[in-house]
Amino acid sequence: MTALKFLQAYPDALQDQVRRLITEGRLGDYLSQRYPQMHDVQSDKALYTYALDLKHEYLRNAPAIDKVLFDNRLDLTHRALGLHTTISRVQGGKLKAKKEIRVASLFKEAPAEFLKMIVVHELAHFKESDHNKAFYKLCEHMLPGYHQIEFDLRVYLTWREMQ
Repeated sequence: MTALKFLQAYPDALQDQVRRLITEGRLGDYLSQRYPQMHDVQSDKALYTYALDLKHEYLRNAPAIDKVLFDNRLDLTHRALGLHTTISRVQGGKLKAKKEIRVASLFKEAPAEFLKMIVVHELAHFKESDHNKAFYKLCEHMLPGYHQIEFDLRVYLTWREMQ
């Protein structure tokens, strides 16, 4: 039986379906049929604009985003596909908090829905710091079908690791 490290928390029946697709050599076809649309967000500036547009649409009262960028250092070995950080800096006599989002560079070549899922996930942390019910409700509000896309992202990561 193939160990599916990105899908370990999911029920055995779902894992078996993914194993069957792997065995039949159809996992890549499954993903390309479900997610045929690639995105054109390739630069840090474009990613910043993309995240800012989502923030303005869904989180108007959330703190401002100071920086959004693709990060080459984020990858599967660090178990992080995106990060949200608050960096405190002294400016003049005041302490200023800068909000940053970093997205793993592998999302430059991922389907559009996966990039949106990661950005939505990190934006939701501006309102809810923990992965609780309110956090996932907010993610679902910003991206209907969030849970299915998160599962499919894990399937995509499994497929990508096999390549």
